[in-house]
Amino acid sequence: MVKKSAQPVVRKARTDAVRNRERILEVAREAFTRSGASTSLDDIARQAGVGAGTLYRHFPTRDALIEAVYRNEVEKLAAAAKRYGETMGPLEALRAWMLLFIDHIAAKHIIVPVLNSVAGGASRIYEGSRDRMREAVEGLVRRAVQKGELRKDVDPHDLLRALVGVAHLTFDPEWKASARRLVDILIAGSRVDLRRGRG
Repeated sequence: MVKKSAQPVVRKARTDAVRNRERILEVAREAFTRSGASTSLDDIARQAGVGAGTLYRHFPTRDALIEAVYRNEVEKLAAAAKRYGETMGPLEALRAWMLLFIDHIAAKHIIVPVLNSVAGGASRIYEGSRDRMREAVEGLVRRAVQKGELRKDVDPHDLLRALVGVAHLTFDPEWKASARRLVDILIAGSRVDLRRGRG
């Protein structure tokens, strides 16, 4: 009698593990945003629908979970750049990603106190995430330049600096609305002017 392969069971177990991890990160992000770094990890596990053991298997410490939450958000932003680049026109993709980047900044402001609670401080966590953001926007700008829709002298880092600047240099609660308007201004000012042949 031929034994059935156990491979499907292994694959299902791996799929469940990935799903559990993603669910934990989602719930943890909401919990840390709402209640800060002191949020009960057992409560997070319960709200995620997993046992405490499952949570600690993925994230042995509170710091590990906090770091993973932030890095997961950064990876989502990087993945969005690739997705937008494959499914949208060059300028549409760049605009959509920049608007998403504004949402990322807003969420980061809220969770900063939590990030600061991690051993070594938030700056250590930010290391690497800056590179991921630069790579994302560089790819989108490069594509728009190659397609002749964006000027060749556009510095993708200047676009990020402008948006981050609006977030950090104002205490106006309307900063996010201002940043969204700035996205359209930046793109309009960076477009190739076909009438003047500026590229």
